[in-house]
Amino acid sequence: MSAIVLLSNILVQFPINAWLTWGAFSYPIAYFVTDVCNRTSGPAVARRVAWVGFAVGLILSAVFAPARVAFASGAAFIVSQLLDVAVFNRLRQQSWWKAPLFGSAAASIVDTSLFFGVAFIGTPVPWLPLAGGDLAIKLFMALALLPPYRALVNRLTA
Repeated sequence: MSAIVLLSNILVQFPINAWLTWGAFSYPIAYFVTDVCNRTSGPAVARRVAWVGFAVGLILSAVFAPARVAFASGAAFIVSQLLDVAVFNRLRQQSWWKAPLFGSAAASIVDTSLFFGVAFIGTPVPWLPLAGGDLAIKLFMALALLPPYRALVNRLTA
């Protein structure tokens, strides 16, 4: 989890084009990890994984990423991860795909808003188009990660 956070904080600094950074592709894996932990081990373990990922990721990001990016990332990460756990838990008894999809989608919206608002507001970085592209990729990844999620959960709970 910490490696995902660090990698994403480094990659978000490298735009692909005017509306997308490389970090948009790595960060959704954090929700995948949380959701697998939540399904297989419960919400307490998922929250613990999120808090450990937050602590280690924040320390590593403070070393390898600009301070503003590290702070924004830490704040957005923990708020969105805890939201993901809560939404997932609320939907866990419904169809297998609803909890990870809607948990990740809600968390992605909050994460993107917090991260880009804190990290780049007041800077010359054109953060609104980047936030829109980032969110679009996160939502796409939430859908794309459903088959691997189901396969991994089935394997771990078999």
